Amino acid sequence: MSEERRRAVLAAIVEGYVSTSEPVGSKALAAHTALGVSPATIRNDMAILEDEGLIAQPHTSAGRIPTDKGYRSFVDHLASAAMQDSHKRAIATFLADAVDLNDVIERSVRLLSQLTRQVAVVQYPSSQGAAVQRVELVRLGADRVLVVVVSADARVEQSTVMLGEEVADDAIAAANRSLNDAAVGLMPDAARVALAAWAARAGQPTWAKDIADTVSQAAQGGVVQRVVFSGTSNLARGAGLEADAIGPVLDALEEQVVLMRLLHEMASDGGDVAVRIGAETRTDALAHTSIVAAGYGRSGDASSLLGALGPTRMDYPSTMAAVRAVARYLSKVVES
Repeated sequence: MSEERRRAVLAAIVEGYVSTSEPVGSKALAAHTALGVSPATIRNDMAILEDEGLIAQPHTSAGRIPTDKGYRSFVDHLASAAMQDSHKRAIATFLADAVDLNDVIERSVRLLSQLTRQVAVVQYPSSQGAAVQRVELVRLGADRVLVVVVSADARVEQSTVMLGEEVADDAIAAANRSLNDAAVGLMPDAARVALAAWAARAGQPTWAKDIADTVSQAAQGGVVQRVVFSGTSNLARGAGLEADAIGPVLDALEEQVVLMRLLHEMASDGGDVAVRIGAETRTDALAHTSIVAAGYGRSGDASSLLGALGPTRMDYPSTMAAVRAVARYLSKVVES
């Protein structure tokens, strides 16, 4: 019973501090929560929680605030919070009105920022392999061409290939026709086999293999590293971050590499929503922030990511619920 009560005391301290940004005292907990015990009992529980490193006293005679370890304990014991039905309907309507993928992503990142009042980040969906729809060889010079591959999912990939020799226009046109005959309509694995056979045909020029490899690689798709942000102004609102901590966070967001590495690490944490708190980010610039992230995408392959970043003093239940809900609805839109 005492263990459960201490967990309830910790939860009350977290919720009180998130709500007011002020240290929480035993008298306030006794008066304004349903713990049902005296201030003296709460002080005893606070002493144990402090010994365990879950809460701290910022200065003498003050109440207590959660530590990163305390936030972690609180998050680990959270039940899966659900969003209100009205919010769910709003998410579905907002995303369903999108006209294309870019619009879906832009709407999602704005919506997530509004729901969480944090910085929202959404990674573009990972490209899935799709059938080759068309191949174009465009001359750029006497000895080089631009290889344009259009996939059935409307993805367009372009690469320049050096031919190593001057090639006549009719030879390029002939290669273009035979490439399309060999690859159009095939999924990536089948296209790779067909293109290898095309390059190995008798009489093919030496540059045929480079062309075939370029088309094959373009058809495979891959992970997109492009991300979009919304709500960076939220960092300066409220009392979440000290002024001197905002600059490094903005720099980390602008670099993207650190954030993308962290999000991909979180994707392997398991569960539908992952949380990294303070020092768990292992990045000095983000040491005073927390990140809540989830994967989204086609069924069984939620390899693209979205998340909300804010101060460690964030509303974890509602942020986790919002990230979870937007990820689910975004998956449905991407699948459709």
